Amino acid sequence: MKSKTLVVGASENPERYANKAANRLVQQGHEIELLGLRSGTIRNHPIQTGRPELNDIDTVTLYVSPKNQTGLYDYIKELKPRRVIFNPGTENPAFEKDLEQNGIEPIEACTLVMLAIGQY
Repeated sequence: MKSKTLVVGASENPERYANKAANRLVQQGHEIELLGLRSGTIRNHPIQTGRPELNDIDTVTLYVSPKNQTGLYDYIKELKPRRVIFNPGTENPAFEKDLEQNGIEPIEACTLVMLAIGQY
């Protein structure tokens, strides 16, 4: 099994990029956890709400706007991921700097593109 990714902003709506990313991650053999505003499922994986207790998260990929990230700062840092991917529209220089100061690599990139070109 490849590394575990937390998709933040997960939605059952197939038009949402978070949904597309979750599907693509599973297709490519990555383990996923899903965090969203509403519970549901994507490919038999539950969309969790709140601040679920998660372990072994390697990557967090963000699909929520900077203003909706503020309540997640401490939660994401407590997960101690290796990296956090800021997908287009989620860029947040203040949070990126905070992550760096905590030894977590911020990456401004598109998860779907990274998967498509083998750079994930």
